[in-house]
Amino acid sequence: MKHASIGPIAIHLPERIETNSDLKTLYPSWDMDLIEEKTGIVSRHVCAPDECSSDLGVRAAQKLFAEREIDPKSIDFLLLCTQTPDYPLPTTACLIQDRLHLRTEIGALDFNLGCSGFVYGLALAGGLIQTGAARRVLLITAETYTKFIHPDDRSLRTIFGDGAAATLIDASEAPALTGFRFGTDGSGADTLLVTKGGYRPRDKAHRPRHRQRWPSDLYMDGPSLINFTVSAIPKLIDDVLASSGTIRERIDHFIMHQATAKMLMQLRDRLNLPPEKMPIELADCGNTVSSTIPIVIQRMRESGRLRAGQRSMLLGFGVGLSWAGCVWEEG
Repeated sequence: MKHASIGPIAIHLPERIETNSDLKTLYPSWDMDLIEEKTGIVSRHVCAPDECSSDLGVRAAQKLFAEREIDPKSIDFLLLCTQTPDYPLPTTACLIQDRLHLRTEIGALDFNLGCSGFVYGLALAGGLIQTGAARRVLLITAETYTKFIHPDDRSLRTIFGDGAAATLIDASEAPALTGFRFGTDGSGADTLLVTKGGYRPRDKAHRPRHRQRWPSDLYMDGPSLINFTVSAIPKLIDDVLASSGTIRERIDHFIMHQATAKMLMQLRDRLNLPPEKMPIELADCGNTVSSTIPIVIQRMRESGRLRAGQRSMLLGFGVGLSWAGCVWEEG
């Protein structure tokens, strides 16, 4: 039986950069020093008005193909994780297939998951490879959350950034991804949601958990999400360790969804992990939702912090409520 392994990754971030200094100039009353201290974010990339998730995903994939000399015709399946598709239909993955000139014999699908989406995508790719349905899978994560955010929204505009990652998932002889575990709690749907653009009548739609302070289409209850994360992730780690048959001491890195620095540091303290084992990489790009984990992996590879043979636990959590984790060994 073949197994899935994480191959090369390429990142694409929009050209426009919005810094905290820019926001301080626009909104003098915003305490950007305090916001930066809590979020750990100094700047973020923002897509242009006519730039969509498919545009970011295509650019990331084109970069991957060019830098790694990958033949687009070698792709057997395209997986796109996004919560900001170009259209309700057709499937955005179909648009990307055409623009990348992938074979028409491949499969292509979107799946709507946010912060846990990269780990879910690895599991889906692994299933395709193990069943023989595919040998080489292109996993794209692409989000344009800033389109949901009103310019005056101090709480969200300072956190979220746009971006995409293209990850090649190849077949391998040895299992590099093990111990997958998942969690879902839809009772927390009211902590992070966008009700505009769907078809449920407004008077029947989910309501924000608390009063919505800002006029954005996106609502986020940050304190509830932090409480959920700090309580759910330690158990997820234990479950992944048990499922993979390993112990915590054998994990070299805990690579987590990059929500905010405050949330990550609370988790790090709760788990009693040293900073070098739990990287925080969001200062210059913000929370890019489903692309945060591949961004961390790529940056750790580039800096030499991630080496062949090392084991990492990949952990995604957030909107849904949804969470997922696995153990990954770098090849």
